[in-house]
Amino acid sequence: MNPDTPRGTPSGTGVPAAEGMGAPTPPAEALKSHLGEAGSHLRQAASAAGSALREAATAAGDELRLGKAQVKSELADGAVAGLSAAEDLGAVGREQFDRLAHKGRDLLDSAAELIRERPLAAFGVAFAAGWLIARLSRGSRE
Repeated sequence: MNPDTPRGTPSGTGVPAAEGMGAPTPPAEALKSHLGEAGSHLRQAASAAGSALREAATAAGDELRLGKAQVKSELADGAVAGLSAAEDLGAVGREQFDRLAHKGRDLLDSAAELIRERPLAAFGVAFAAGWLIARLSRGSRE
């Protein structure tokens, strides 16, 4: 040992043995304090992130339910509009059928009136039409 170094100190450090050998120094205490504080802040941040995720999932679920309700509403509106269009189509079809039936009756009435007014001409037209049909059907067999 060096005679100039005080007793109880490691050679050349000037720090007593008890202090240099495991007893925490003020910078080590500050480090522990800062690490503890950082850990506390990390736990708080993780807790806040978990809460934010839960809130976001709840909001997403609410939006999904709202979207589902809107889709159902739009589908129902589409179905109602489709049924209404089908009813309108049926009404238009009936109107067209009635119009065509009326024209057919008018043509039959007109033909009947023409036959009553000119029976010989009607007989001649019927005879010519029959002869033409017979000739065409016979011509296709030969």
